[in-house]
Amino acid sequence: MDLLIQLALNGIFNGAHFALLAMGFALIFGTTGVVHFAYGPVYAAGAYIIWALAALAGLPFWLAVLLGVAATAVLGVLSYLLVYRPFEIKQSPAFVVLVASLGLFIVVKNLIGIVFGTGVKTIDSVPYDIYFVGDAFFTTVQLVQVAAALLVGCGIALFLRASRYGKAIRGMADSREMATVIGIDTTRLSIIVFALGSAVSAVAGALILLRDGLNPNMGFGAVFIAFVAVIVGGVGSLRGAVLGALLLSAVQSLGMWQIPTEWQNTIVFVVLFGFLLARPSGIVRQG
Repeated sequence: MDLLIQLALNGIFNGAHFALLAMGFALIFGTTGVVHFAYGPVYAAGAYIIWALAALAGLPFWLAVLLGVAATAVLGVLSYLLVYRPFEIKQSPAFVVLVASLGLFIVVKNLIGIVFGTGVKTIDSVPYDIYFVGDAFFTTVQLVQVAAALLVGCGIALFLRASRYGKAIRGMADSREMATVIGIDTTRLSIIVFALGSAVSAVAGALILLRDGLNPNMGFGAVFIAFVAVIVGGVGSLRGAVLGALLLSAVQSLGMWQIPTEWQNTIVFVVLFGFLLARPSGIVRQG
């Protein structure tokens, strides 16, 4: 029973982490149509920046997080302007943009290893408490992950529904061509969603720094989970991305009851394959 409780708790807390990653990726992919695989290394770079500001520069962790989130937003914008925008101007095929994204993934990942080294980075200056439910346990950091996912999700939803730019982003997500016809500046909106989506990933990165520590390869798992969650949840739906993330986390956690940890990504592939066969439009159908 304690094992099941621990797995259920892990499912909730990992689901919050996955949801943050999926929301950031969904904003970018659902709005611009760019399969931004470099989202993973950008997320990792943001987390490393936060670590450097807190551990090396000695800044208070909250200030390091604020500056790291801003820096990650800038990295997201630069990835769009320097890599994707030139192909957009030339109206290059989607496959070419995909290859460019994979190239950017490799470059940023290797730069992280060169600049910060390949060892695991942790931070010990932020205290946290441990709570027990029987023999199962969770920490303050995991509670903050859930709170962050809720706050970020509600904030993005409010922004998309109530603000002028948010409504324009929703219109662009429905039809980029129609948005252009009615005079919406799609380039400016692309910059906004790359900045916002990357900033959201930095929030997830800051919390994973406290929970697990950092390594240069962490970006692959992040973009893999985010991409699958968006496909399973339904492309173009922020709510679907969150539901997809929670489903993947639940399946992973319950799968660990009988399946070794190294098979976690295989479980995710099985879920993706099943949805592509049975419900290719995802959990939340659009249109």
